[in-house]
Amino acid sequence: MTKNDTEVGNDFQSFGLRPEILQGITEAGFESPSPIQKQAIPLVLEGKDLIAQAQTGTGKTAAYGLPCLNRINVEDGMQVLVLTPTRELALQVSDELYKLGKHLGIKTTTIYGGSSYSKQITQVAKGAQVAVATPGRLLDLLKGKELKNFKPSMVILDEADEMLDMGFMDDIESIFNLLPTKRQTLLFSATMPEPIKKLASKYQTHPAHVKIAATEKSSKNIEQVYYVIDEAEREIAVVRILDYENPYKAIIFTKTKKEADDLKATLGFKGYPVEALHGDLNQKQREQVLKSLHDGRVKILVATDVAARGLDVKDLSLVINFHLPFDSESYTHRIGRTGRAGKSGKAVTLVTTRESRALLRLKGTSGTNLTIAALPTKKEVLARREEDFLNKVVETEIHVDAEEVLEKLLKLDDKRSVALKLLSNMLDKTKISGPEKIGKTPAEWSEMPPGGGSGGRRRRDDGGGSSGGRGGYRGGRSNSDRSERGERSDRGERRERGGESSSRRSSTPTSKKEGGVYVKAAGKKTQRFRNK
Repeated sequence: MTKNDTEVGNDFQSFGLRPEILQGITEAGFESPSPIQKQAIPLVLEGKDLIAQAQTGTGKTAAYGLPCLNRINVEDGMQVLVLTPTRELALQVSDELYKLGKHLGIKTTTIYGGSSYSKQITQVAKGAQVAVATPGRLLDLLKGKELKNFKPSMVILDEADEMLDMGFMDDIESIFNLLPTKRQTLLFSATMPEPIKKLASKYQTHPAHVKIAATEKSSKNIEQVYYVIDEAEREIAVVRILDYENPYKAIIFTKTKKEADDLKATLGFKGYPVEALHGDLNQKQREQVLKSLHDGRVKILVATDVAARGLDVKDLSLVINFHLPFDSESYTHRIGRTGRAGKSGKAVTLVTTRESRALLRLKGTSGTNLTIAALPTKKEVLARREEDFLNKVVETEIHVDAEEVLEKLLKLDDKRSVALKLLSNMLDKTKISGPEKIGKTPAEWSEMPPGGGSGGRRRRDDGGGSSGGRGGYRGGRSNSDRSERGERSDRGERRERGGESSSRRSSTPTSKKEGGVYVKAAGKKTQRFRNK
Protein backbone atom coordinates (compact mmCIF):
# COMPACT_ATOMS: atom_id res chain seq x y z
CA MET A 1 0.00 0.00 0.00
CA THR A 2 1.20 3.49 -0.81
CA LYS A 3 1.03 6.40 1.53
CA ASN A 4 -1.86 7.86 -0.44
CA ASP A 5 -3.86 4.65 0.03
CA THR A 6 -3.67 4.91 3.80
CA GLU A 7 -3.96 8.69 4.09
CA VAL A 8 -6.66 9.70 6.58
CA GLY A 9 -9.82 10.77 4.80
CA ASN A 10 -9.34 8.83 1.56
CA ASP A 11 -11.76 6.14 2.76
CA PHE A 12 -14.00 5.66 5.79
CA GLN A 13 -11.82 2.90 7.24
CA SER A 14 -8.95 5.36 7.61
CA PHE A 15 -10.84 7.39 10.23
CA GLY A 16 -10.62 4.55 12.74
CA LEU A 17 -14.41 4.22 13.09
CA ARG A 18 -15.93 1.24 14.89
CA PRO A 19 -16.74 -1.85 12.76
CA GLU A 20 -20.46 -1.44 13.53
CA ILE A 21 -20.38 2.12 12.16
CA LEU A 22 -18.49 0.98 9.07
CA GLN A 23 -21.18 -1.66 8.52
CA GLY A 24 -23.84 1.08 8.61
CA ILE A 25 -21.81 3.15 6.13
CA THR A 26 -21.59 0.22 3.72
CA GLU A 27 -25.32 -0.49 3.94
CA ALA A 28 -26.07 3.20 3.35
CA GLY A 29 -24.18 2.96 0.06
CA PHE A 30 -21.41 5.45 0.92
CA GLU A 31 -18.26 4.68 -1.07
CA SER A 32 -15.81 7.45 -0.22
CA PRO A 33 -15.93 10.54 2.01
CA SER A 34 -17.09 13.86 0.58
CA PRO A 35 -14.87 16.96 1.04
CA ILE A 36 -16.77 18.13 4.13
CA GLN A 37 -16.58 14.63 5.64
CA LYS A 38 -12.83 14.37 5.01
CA GLN A 39 -12.19 17.58 6.90
CA ALA A 40 -14.83 17.44 9.64
CA ILE A 41 -14.78 13.82 10.83
CA PRO A 42 -11.22 13.80 12.28
CA LEU A 43 -11.86 17.11 14.11
CA VAL A 44 -15.13 15.89 15.66
CA LEU A 45 -13.50 12.58 16.67
CA GLU A 46 -10.87 14.61 18.55
CA GLY A 47 -13.67 16.26 20.55
CA LYS A 48 -13.13 19.75 19.15
CA ASP A 49 -15.82 22.39 18.69
CA LEU A 50 -16.37 23.03 15.00
CA ILE A 51 -17.70 25.68 12.61
CA ALA A 52 -18.37 24.06 9.23
CA GLN A 53 -19.55 26.04 6.23
CA ALA A 54 -20.97 23.87 3.45
CA GLN A 55 -24.02 23.80 1.21
CA THR A 56 -26.98 21.43 1.63
CA GLY A 57 -26.37 18.15 -0.15
CA THR A 58 -22.64 17.94 0.50
CA GLY A 59 -22.90 15.17 3.12
CA LYS A 60 -23.12 17.28 6.27
CA THR A 61 -25.26 14.81 8.21
CA ALA A 62 -22.65 12.06 7.96
CA ALA A 63 -19.88 14.63 8.55
CA TYR A 64 -21.10 15.21 12.11
CA GLY A 65 -23.17 12.04 12.52
CA LEU A 66 -20.46 9.42 11.98
CA PRO A 67 -17.94 10.78 14.51
CA CYS A 68 -20.65 11.58 17.08
CA LEU A 69 -22.17 8.10 16.80
CA ASN A 70 -18.67 6.62 17.09
CA ARG A 71 -18.17 8.39 20.43
CA ILE A 72 -21.47 7.25 21.98
CA ASN A 73 -21.55 4.92 24.99
CA VAL A 74 -24.73 2.94 24.36
CA GLU A 75 -25.41 2.47 28.09
CA ASP A 76 -25.35 6.18 28.97
CA GLY A 77 -28.67 7.42 27.53
CA MET A 78 -29.00 10.80 25.82
CA GLN A 79 -25.66 12.05 24.44
CA VAL A 80 -26.25 13.69 21.04
CA LEU A 81 -28.63 16.55 20.28
CA VAL A 82 -29.13 17.81 16.72
CA LEU A 83 -31.13 21.02 16.22
CA THR A 84 -32.76 21.52 12.81
CA PRO A 85 -35.07 24.26 11.47
CA THR A 86 -37.89 22.01 10.15
CA ARG A 87 -39.71 18.80 10.93
CA GLU A 88 -38.89 17.23 7.58
CA LEU A 89 -35.19 17.79 8.08
CA ALA A 90 -35.40 16.53 11.66
CA LEU A 91 -36.99 13.28 10.52
CA GLN A 92 -34.55 12.83 7.64
CA VAL A 93 -31.55 13.41 9.91
CA SER A 94 -32.94 11.10 12.59
CA ASP A 95 -33.58 8.40 10.03
CA GLU A 96 -30.07 8.64 8.57
CA LEU A 97 -28.40 8.60 12.00
CA TYR A 98 -30.45 5.58 13.02
CA LYS A 99 -29.38 3.66 9.90
CA LEU A 100 -25.72 4.54 10.43
CA GLY A 101 -25.73 3.59 14.11
CA LYS A 102 -28.24 0.73 14.33
CA HIS A 103 -25.56 -1.98 14.50
CA LEU A 104 -24.29 -0.36 17.70
CA GLY A 105 -27.79 -0.50 19.16
CA ILE A 106 -28.26 3.28 18.91
CA LYS A 107 -31.82 4.59 19.15
CA THR A 108 -32.87 8.00 17.83
CA THR A 109 -35.89 10.13 18.64
CA THR A 110 -37.35 13.23 17.00
CA ILE A 111 -38.78 16.12 19.00
CA TYR A 112 -41.02 18.57 17.15
CA GLY A 113 -44.30 20.42 17.44
CA GLY A 114 -47.63 18.98 16.41
CA SER A 115 -47.04 15.60 18.05
CA SER A 116 -47.61 14.16 21.49
CA TYR A 117 -45.61 15.70 24.35
CA SER A 118 -45.91 12.56 26.46
CA LYS A 119 -44.68 10.28 23.68
CA GLN A 120 -41.55 12.39 23.12
CA ILE A 121 -40.86 12.57 26.87
CA THR A 122 -41.25 8.78 27.14
CA GLN A 123 -38.93 8.13 24.21
CA VAL A 124 -36.14 10.13 25.87
CA ALA A 125 -36.77 8.39 29.18
CA LYS A 126 -36.51 4.97 27.51
CA GLY A 127 -32.86 5.63 26.72
CA ALA A 128 -32.60 7.06 23.21
CA GLN A 129 -29.00 8.19 22.77
CA VAL A 130 -29.72 10.66 19.94
CA ALA A 131 -32.38 13.38 19.77
CA VAL A 132 -33.07 15.42 16.64
CA ALA A 133 -35.26 18.40 17.47
CA THR A 134 -36.81 21.59 16.20
CA PRO A 135 -36.18 24.54 18.52
CA GLY A 136 -39.76 25.43 19.53
CA ARG A 137 -40.87 22.11 20.99
CA LEU A 138 -37.50 21.35 22.58
CA LEU A 139 -37.48 24.72 24.34
CA ASP A 140 -41.00 24.11 25.66
CA LEU A 141 -39.93 20.76 27.11
CA LEU A 142 -36.71 22.11 28.61
CA LYS A 143 -38.42 25.10 30.22
CA GLY A 144 -41.05 22.80 31.68
CA LYS A 145 -38.30 20.48 32.96
CA GLU A 146 -40.10 17.59 31.28
CA LEU A 147 -36.98 15.83 29.99
CA LYS A 148 -35.23 13.98 32.80
CA ASN A 149 -31.47 13.41 32.55
CA PHE A 150 -31.37 15.32 29.27
CA LYS A 151 -27.67 16.21 29.30
CA PRO A 152 -26.24 15.79 25.79
CA SER A 153 -22.46 15.99 25.61
CA MET A 154 -22.50 16.65 21.85
CA VAL A 155 -24.75 19.38 20.39
CA ILE A 156 -25.06 20.09 16.67
CA LEU A 157 -26.74 23.12 15.15
CA ASP A 158 -27.64 22.10 11.58
CA GLU A 159 -28.64 24.63 8.88
CA ALA A 160 -27.79 27.52 11.22
CA ASP A 161 -28.49 30.20 8.61
CA GLU A 162 -31.95 28.72 8.02
CA MET A 163 -32.51 28.99 11.79
CA LEU A 164 -31.60 32.65 11.57
CA ASP A 165 -33.89 33.29 8.59
CA MET A 166 -36.82 31.64 10.37
CA GLY A 167 -36.37 33.71 13.54
CA PHE A 168 -35.05 30.97 15.82
CA MET A 169 -31.95 32.65 17.21
CA ASP A 170 -33.53 33.64 20.52
CA ASP A 171 -34.82 30.10 20.99
CA ILE A 172 -31.39 28.67 20.18
CA GLU A 173 -29.71 30.86 22.77
CA SER A 174 -32.30 29.90 25.37
CA ILE A 175 -31.75 26.20 24.62
CA PHE A 176 -27.96 26.54 24.87
CA ASN A 177 -28.36 28.24 28.25
CA LEU A 178 -30.44 25.28 29.51
CA LEU A 179 -27.97 22.62 28.33
CA PRO A 180 -24.80 21.49 30.14
CA THR A 181 -21.96 23.96 29.67
CA LYS A 182 -19.47 21.13 29.35
CA ARG A 183 -20.21 19.90 25.84
CA GLN A 184 -18.87 19.66 22.30
CA THR A 185 -20.71 22.15 20.09
CA LEU A 186 -20.77 21.80 16.30
CA LEU A 187 -22.21 24.47 14.00
CA PHE A 188 -23.05 23.74 10.36
CA SER A 189 -24.24 26.45 8.00
CA ALA A 190 -24.33 27.17 4.26
CA THR A 191 -23.55 30.85 4.85
CA MET A 192 -21.95 32.64 7.76
CA PRO A 193 -23.80 35.94 8.49
CA GLU A 194 -22.72 38.08 11.43
CA PRO A 195 -25.37 36.80 13.92
CA ILE A 196 -24.16 33.23 13.35
CA LYS A 197 -20.56 34.29 14.00
CA LYS A 198 -21.65 35.97 17.24
CA LEU A 199 -23.52 32.85 18.30
CA ALA A 200 -20.42 30.74 17.68
CA SER A 201 -18.16 33.06 19.66
CA LYS A 202 -20.59 33.00 22.59
CA TYR A 203 -21.19 29.26 22.86
CA GLN A 204 -18.11 27.57 21.41
CA THR A 205 -14.60 27.13 22.76
CA HIS A 206 -11.68 27.57 20.36
CA PRO A 207 -13.61 26.04 17.44
CA ALA A 208 -11.89 24.57 14.42
CA HIS A 209 -13.02 25.95 11.05
CA VAL A 210 -13.91 24.04 7.88
CA LYS A 211 -15.20 25.64 4.70
CA ILE A 212 -16.27 23.95 1.48
CA ALA A 213 -16.68 26.30 -1.48
CA ALA A 214 -20.34 26.87 -2.34
CA THR A 215 -19.65 26.66 -6.06
CA GLU A 216 -17.99 23.26 -5.81
CA LYS A 217 -21.32 21.45 -5.99
CA SER A 218 -23.69 23.53 -8.05
CA SER A 219 -21.73 24.90 -10.96
CA LYS A 220 -20.21 21.58 -11.98
CA ASN A 221 -23.21 19.25 -12.07
CA ILE A 222 -26.17 21.54 -12.78
CA GLU A 223 -27.14 22.87 -16.19
CA GLN A 224 -28.76 26.28 -15.61
CA VAL A 225 -30.97 27.90 -18.25
CA TYR A 226 -33.70 30.52 -18.37
CA TYR A 227 -36.54 30.90 -20.83
CA VAL A 228 -38.06 34.28 -21.72
CA ILE A 229 -41.85 34.08 -21.89
CA ASP A 230 -44.96 36.24 -21.73
CA GLU A 231 -46.78 36.34 -18.38
CA ALA A 232 -49.73 34.35 -19.77
CA GLU A 233 -47.41 31.56 -20.94
CA ARG A 234 -46.11 30.43 -17.53
CA GLU A 235 -48.27 27.33 -17.07
CA ILE A 236 -48.07 26.09 -20.64
CA ALA A 237 -44.29 26.68 -20.55
CA VAL A 238 -44.01 24.38 -17.52
CA VAL A 239 -46.02 21.70 -19.34
CA ARG A 240 -43.74 22.02 -22.37
CA ILE A 241 -40.60 21.73 -20.20
CA LEU A 242 -41.91 18.59 -18.49
CA ASP A 243 -42.96 17.09 -21.83
CA TYR A 244 -39.43 17.63 -23.14
CA GLU A 245 -37.32 16.81 -20.08
CA ASN A 246 -39.40 13.84 -18.84
CA PRO A 247 -37.69 14.14 -15.41
CA TYR A 248 -37.39 11.25 -12.99
CA LYS A 249 -38.43 13.65 -10.21
CA ALA A 250 -38.90 17.43 -10.29
CA ILE A 251 -39.70 20.33 -7.96
CA ILE A 252 -41.45 23.44 -9.27
CA PHE A 253 -41.11 26.48 -6.99
CA THR A 254 -43.98 28.98 -6.93
CA LYS A 255 -44.38 32.25 -5.04
CA THR A 256 -47.85 31.65 -3.65
CA LYS A 257 -50.05 28.86 -2.39
CA LYS A 258 -52.69 29.65 -5.00
CA GLU A 259 -50.14 29.32 -7.81
CA ALA A 260 -49.08 25.96 -6.40
CA ASP A 261 -52.65 24.66 -6.33
CA ASP A 262 -53.49 26.04 -9.78
CA LEU A 263 -50.37 24.53 -11.34
CA LYS A 264 -51.00 21.20 -9.62
CA ALA A 265 -54.52 21.16 -11.14
CA THR A 266 -53.15 21.95 -14.62
CA LEU A 267 -50.46 19.27 -14.49
CA GLY A 268 -52.85 16.73 -12.98
CA PHE A 269 -55.27 17.32 -15.84
CA LYS A 270 -52.41 16.66 -18.27
CA GLY A 271 -51.80 13.30 -16.62
CA TYR A 272 -48.68 14.09 -14.58
CA PRO A 273 -48.30 12.40 -11.14
CA VAL A 274 -48.15 15.66 -9.17
CA GLU A 275 -48.82 17.02 -5.69
CA ALA A 276 -48.62 20.49 -4.11
CA LEU A 277 -46.88 21.35 -0.84
CA HIS A 278 -47.68 24.59 0.99
CA GLY A 279 -48.74 25.95 4.35
CA ASP A 280 -52.48 25.38 3.91
CA LEU A 281 -52.07 21.61 4.08
CA ASN A 282 -52.74 20.00 7.44
CA GLN A 283 -50.20 17.62 8.90
CA LYS A 284 -51.88 14.45 7.63
CA GLN A 285 -52.01 15.87 4.10
CA ARG A 286 -48.33 16.86 4.29
CA GLU A 287 -47.40 13.35 5.39
CA GLN A 288 -49.33 11.81 2.51
CA VAL A 289 -47.67 14.13 -0.04
CA LEU A 290 -44.16 13.43 1.23
CA LYS A 291 -44.73 9.68 1.45
CA SER A 292 -46.04 9.62 -2.13
CA LEU A 293 -42.99 11.60 -3.27
CA HIS A 294 -40.47 9.34 -1.54
CA ASP A 295 -42.30 6.19 -2.70
CA GLY A 296 -42.17 7.38 -6.31
CA ARG A 297 -45.96 7.49 -6.80
CA VAL A 298 -45.59 11.26 -7.19
CA LYS A 299 -42.88 12.48 -9.57
CA ILE A 300 -43.53 16.22 -9.54
CA LEU A 301 -43.85 18.44 -6.47
CA VAL A 302 -45.18 22.00 -6.78
CA ALA A 303 -44.07 23.83 -3.65
CA THR A 304 -43.61 27.23 -2.07
CA ASP A 305 -40.15 28.06 -0.72
CA VAL A 306 -41.23 27.98 2.91
CA ALA A 307 -43.05 24.64 2.64
CA ALA A 308 -40.04 23.04 0.92
CA ARG A 309 -37.49 24.12 3.54
CA GLY A 310 -35.46 21.22 4.81
CA LEU A 311 -36.92 18.89 2.19
CA ASP A 312 -34.37 16.54 0.62
CA VAL A 313 -35.75 14.73 -2.44
CA LYS A 314 -33.68 11.80 -3.63
CA ASP A 315 -32.94 11.48 -7.37
CA LEU A 316 -34.22 14.96 -8.19
CA SER A 317 -33.24 15.66 -11.79
CA LEU A 318 -35.05 18.95 -12.49
CA VAL A 319 -35.85 22.19 -10.66
CA ILE A 320 -38.18 24.75 -12.25
CA ASN A 321 -38.47 28.31 -10.96
CA PHE A 322 -42.02 29.36 -11.89
CA HIS A 323 -40.93 32.95 -11.20
CA LEU A 324 -37.49 34.53 -10.89
CA PRO A 325 -36.35 34.01 -7.26
CA PHE A 326 -36.05 37.05 -5.00
CA ASP A 327 -32.28 36.94 -4.60
CA SER A 328 -29.16 34.96 -5.39
CA GLU A 329 -29.24 33.09 -2.07
CA SER A 330 -32.76 31.81 -2.72
CA TYR A 331 -31.78 30.85 -6.28
CA THR A 332 -28.68 28.96 -5.15
CA HIS A 333 -30.61 27.15 -2.43
CA ARG A 334 -33.35 26.08 -4.86
CA ILE A 335 -31.14 24.77 -7.64
CA GLY A 336 -28.81 23.08 -5.15
CA ARG A 337 -31.50 20.47 -4.54
CA THR A 338 -30.55 18.78 -7.81
CA GLY A 339 -27.14 17.68 -9.12
CA ARG A 340 -26.23 15.98 -5.85
CA ALA A 341 -23.94 13.08 -5.04
CA GLY A 342 -22.09 13.45 -8.33
CA LYS A 343 -25.26 13.18 -10.43
CA SER A 344 -26.19 15.73 -13.07
CA GLY A 345 -29.24 17.97 -12.79
CA LYS A 346 -30.98 20.80 -14.57
CA ALA A 347 -32.41 24.08 -13.26
CA VAL A 348 -34.86 26.08 -15.38
CA THR A 349 -36.09 29.60 -14.64
CA LEU A 350 -39.03 31.33 -16.32
CA VAL A 351 -38.47 35.06 -16.89
CA THR A 352 -40.68 37.75 -18.42
CA THR A 353 -39.40 40.85 -20.20
CA ARG A 354 -40.46 42.92 -17.17
CA GLU A 355 -37.98 40.97 -15.05
CA SER A 356 -34.91 41.66 -17.16
CA ARG A 357 -33.27 44.06 -14.71
CA ALA A 358 -33.87 41.68 -11.81
CA LEU A 359 -32.38 38.91 -13.95
CA LEU A 360 -29.22 40.95 -14.54
CA ARG A 361 -28.89 41.57 -10.80
CA LEU A 362 -29.34 37.87 -10.05
CA LYS A 363 -26.71 36.85 -12.58
CA GLY A 364 -24.32 39.43 -11.21
CA THR A 365 -24.70 38.51 -7.54
CA SER A 366 -25.01 34.73 -7.83
CA GLY A 367 -22.03 34.21 -10.12
CA THR A 368 -23.82 31.23 -11.65
CA ASN A 369 -23.59 30.09 -15.24
CA LEU A 370 -27.18 31.04 -16.08
CA THR A 371 -27.70 31.08 -19.85
CA ILE A 372 -30.67 31.84 -22.10
CA ALA A 373 -32.29 29.15 -24.22
CA ALA A 374 -35.36 28.75 -26.40
CA LEU A 375 -38.24 26.66 -25.12
CA PRO A 376 -38.54 23.41 -27.06
CA THR A 377 -41.07 23.39 -29.89
CA LYS A 378 -43.63 20.65 -30.35
CA LYS A 379 -41.46 19.19 -33.09
CA GLU A 380 -38.45 19.07 -30.73
CA VAL A 381 -40.52 17.42 -27.99
CA LEU A 382 -41.66 14.76 -30.43
CA ALA A 383 -38.06 14.18 -31.60
CA ARG A 384 -36.90 13.76 -27.98
CA ARG A 385 -39.80 11.43 -27.27
CA GLU A 386 -38.93 9.33 -30.30
CA GLU A 387 -35.28 9.14 -29.24
CA ASP A 388 -36.21 8.05 -25.71
CA PHE A 389 -38.64 5.52 -27.11
CA LEU A 390 -36.08 4.00 -29.47
CA ASN A 391 -33.54 3.68 -26.67
CA LYS A 392 -36.13 2.04 -24.45
CA VAL A 393 -37.11 -0.43 -27.19
CA VAL A 394 -33.49 -1.43 -27.81
CA GLU A 395 -32.88 -2.02 -24.09
CA THR A 396 -36.15 -3.88 -23.41
CA GLU A 397 -36.05 -7.63 -22.86
CA ILE A 398 -38.56 -9.56 -24.97
CA HIS A 399 -41.61 -10.62 -22.97
CA VAL A 400 -42.44 -14.30 -22.90
CA ASP A 401 -45.89 -13.70 -24.42
CA ALA A 402 -44.79 -11.13 -27.00
CA GLU A 403 -44.42 -13.57 -29.87
CA GLU A 404 -47.92 -14.96 -29.37
CA VAL A 405 -49.42 -11.44 -29.33
CA LEU A 406 -47.46 -10.49 -32.46
CA GLU A 407 -48.79 -13.53 -34.32
CA LYS A 408 -52.35 -12.49 -33.49
CA LEU A 409 -51.71 -8.95 -34.73
CA LEU A 410 -50.18 -10.15 -37.98
CA LYS A 411 -53.37 -12.07 -38.71
CA LEU A 412 -55.25 -8.74 -38.58
CA ASP A 413 -52.83 -6.58 -40.59
CA ASP A 414 -49.51 -6.61 -42.46
CA LYS A 415 -46.17 -6.25 -40.66
CA ARG A 416 -45.57 -2.62 -41.60
CA SER A 417 -49.02 -1.48 -40.52
CA VAL A 418 -48.75 -3.38 -37.24
CA ALA A 419 -45.36 -1.81 -36.49
CA LEU A 420 -46.55 1.71 -37.37
CA LYS A 421 -49.70 1.37 -35.27
CA LEU A 422 -47.73 0.11 -32.27
CA LEU A 423 -45.29 2.99 -32.57
CA SER A 424 -48.11 5.52 -32.95
CA ASN A 425 -49.78 4.13 -29.85
CA MET A 426 -46.54 4.45 -27.87
CA LEU A 427 -45.53 7.90 -29.09
CA ASP A 428 -49.02 9.45 -28.87
CA LYS A 429 -47.95 12.91 -30.06
CA THR A 430 -51.44 14.30 -29.40
CA LYS A 431 -50.42 14.67 -25.75
CA ILE A 432 -47.95 17.45 -26.57
CA SER A 433 -49.77 20.58 -25.37
CA GLY A 434 -49.77 24.19 -26.46
CA PRO A 435 -48.74 26.02 -29.61
CA GLU A 436 -45.76 24.98 -31.72
CA LYS A 437 -43.61 27.78 -30.27
CA ILE A 438 -43.71 29.26 -26.75
CA GLY A 439 -41.72 32.23 -25.47
CA LYS A 440 -38.94 34.16 -27.16
CA THR A 441 -35.79 32.89 -28.82
CA PRO A 442 -32.37 34.20 -27.67
CA ALA A 443 -32.23 36.30 -30.84
CA GLU A 444 -35.61 37.90 -30.13
CA TRP A 445 -34.58 38.60 -26.54
CA SER A 446 -31.30 40.26 -27.59
CA GLU A 447 -33.21 42.67 -29.84
CA MET A 448 -35.25 44.04 -26.92
CA PRO A 449 -34.27 47.36 -25.30
CA PRO A 450 -32.14 47.10 -22.13
CA GLY A 451 -34.25 46.71 -19.00
CA GLY A 452 -37.21 45.23 -20.82
CA GLY A 453 -39.67 47.52 -19.08
CA SER A 454 -40.16 48.26 -15.44
CA GLY A 455 -37.90 45.52 -14.10
CA GLY A 456 -40.92 43.62 -12.86
CA ARG A 457 -42.12 44.05 -9.31
CA ARG A 458 -42.41 40.68 -7.69
CA ARG A 459 -44.65 39.68 -4.86
CA ARG A 460 -43.21 38.15 -1.71
CA ASP A 461 -43.44 34.45 -1.12
CA ASP A 462 -46.15 32.79 0.89
CA GLY A 463 -45.62 30.95 4.06
CA GLY A 464 -47.83 28.50 5.82
CA GLY A 465 -48.87 27.05 9.08
CA SER A 466 -49.86 23.61 10.13
CA SER A 467 -49.93 21.43 13.15
CA GLY A 468 -50.91 17.92 14.03
CA GLY A 469 -49.06 14.71 13.38
CA ARG A 470 -47.34 12.03 15.38
CA GLY A 471 -44.14 11.58 17.29
CA GLY A 472 -40.96 10.09 15.92
CA TYR A 473 -38.77 7.32 17.35
CA ARG A 474 -36.59 4.61 15.81
CA GLY A 475 -38.08 2.13 16.30
CA GLY A 476 -41.66 3.21 16.20
CA ARG A 477 -41.86 6.57 14.52
CA SER A 478 -43.64 8.38 11.69
CA ASN A 479 -42.00 9.65 8.51
CA SER A 480 -42.93 13.29 8.03
CA ASP A 481 -43.60 16.64 9.73
CA ARG A 482 -41.76 19.86 10.42
CA SER A 483 -41.43 22.60 12.99
CA GLU A 484 -44.68 24.42 13.56
CA ARG A 485 -42.70 27.33 14.87
CA GLY A 486 -40.91 27.53 11.54
CA GLU A 487 -44.31 27.77 9.87
CA ARG A 488 -45.69 30.28 12.34
CA SER A 489 -42.62 32.45 12.39
CA ASP A 490 -42.41 32.81 8.64
CA ARG A 491 -43.22 36.35 7.74
CA GLY A 492 -44.00 35.56 4.14
CA GLU A 493 -47.52 34.30 4.83
CA ARG A 494 -48.56 37.54 6.46
CA ARG A 495 -47.14 39.48 3.53
CA GLU A 496 -48.97 37.26 1.07
CA ARG A 497 -52.46 37.72 2.46
CA GLY A 498 -54.40 40.29 0.55
CA GLY A 499 -51.85 40.34 -2.28
CA GLU A 500 -52.65 40.30 -5.96
CA SER A 501 -51.33 37.84 -8.47
CA SER A 502 -48.50 39.06 -10.63
CA SER A 503 -50.60 38.63 -13.76
CA ARG A 504 -53.45 40.68 -12.30
CA ARG A 505 -51.14 43.48 -11.25
CA SER A 506 -49.45 43.68 -14.62
CA SER A 507 -52.72 44.41 -16.49
CA THR A 508 -53.26 48.10 -17.29
CA PRO A 509 -56.73 49.42 -16.38
CA THR A 510 -58.58 51.46 -18.99
CA SER A 511 -61.53 53.82 -18.59
CA LYS A 512 -64.22 55.40 -20.72
CA LYS A 513 -67.00 57.90 -20.10
CA GLU A 514 -70.62 56.73 -20.17
CA GLY A 515 -73.22 59.47 -19.60
CA GLY A 516 -71.12 61.49 -17.13
CA VAL A 517 -69.90 58.38 -15.30
CA TYR A 518 -66.42 56.97 -15.88
CA VAL A 519 -66.23 53.19 -16.09
CA LYS A 520 -62.81 51.79 -15.10
CA ALA A 521 -62.11 48.25 -16.25
CA ALA A 522 -59.70 46.19 -14.13
CA GLY A 523 -59.60 42.62 -15.33
CA LYS A 524 -63.09 41.15 -15.04
CA LYS A 525 -64.32 43.68 -12.45
CA THR A 526 -65.95 47.00 -13.33
CA GLN A 527 -65.80 49.98 -11.01
CA ARG A 528 -67.95 53.09 -11.50
CA PHE A 529 -67.09 56.54 -10.19
CA ARG A 530 -68.39 60.00 -11.04
CA ASN A 531 -66.24 62.68 -12.64
CA LYS A 532 -65.76 65.52 -10.19
